[in-house]
Amino acid sequence: MFKRRTSKTWLLWLWHFLWPNGGWSRRFEYVKYRIKRLPDSPKRISLGIAAGVFASFTPLYGFHFFVAIILAKLIRGNMLAALTGTFFGNPLTYVPIGVISLNFGCFILGIDQLAPDKIIEIFIGAWSDFGQNLVAITLHQPTKWQKLGLFINEVFLPYSIGCIIPGLVTAVICYYISFPLIFAFKNRSKGILIKKLSKYRKKGS
Repeated sequence: MFKRRTSKTWLLWLWHFLWPNGGWSRRFEYVKYRIKRLPDSPKRISLGIAAGVFASFTPLYGFHFFVAIILAKLIRGNMLAALTGTFFGNPLTYVPIGVISLNFGCFILGIDQLAPDKIIEIFIGAWSDFGQNLVAITLHQPTKWQKLGLFINEVFLPYSIGCIIPGLVTAVICYYISFPLIFAFKNRSKGILIKKLSKYRKKGS
């Protein structure tokens, strides 16, 4: 009974991870709404979005928010927009991002591209090393990092190098797409506000 419930819970979690409540279109509409409402200049917001998009290409899964904030500070972009821009990395894009970055990194380094099953095997080995070594450190036992070292050399390093160019290209494209849209929205909102103020002034006079 317990195993059935556990497997069902995992399946539900996986489904919500891949397909959030309301669908991805609703999620994207929410992100778009949040970006439009940010109280900053269109340039800073667009730079923040670009920083978040680039961060989502890095292999630092779980730390994309921190990478986005650091990048936004460096290029003087809006930090909230940077956090929002990391939504570019999601279950629908992580696989193509990973494949492109890893293959491009292998090409730059001149090493053979790994088969998908080999990559999964290396990932599992790295996590196994990490978990076993945490226990070993706690119990003051010798540690072994061979599998983790293999992961860094065969996956993490080429991924880190390969993500730079596609990440930069995608970030620049997102900047040039978002800037005119946000600029137009800000001007439209400003125009509506001016009209409302003029109406109130006429009524008051």
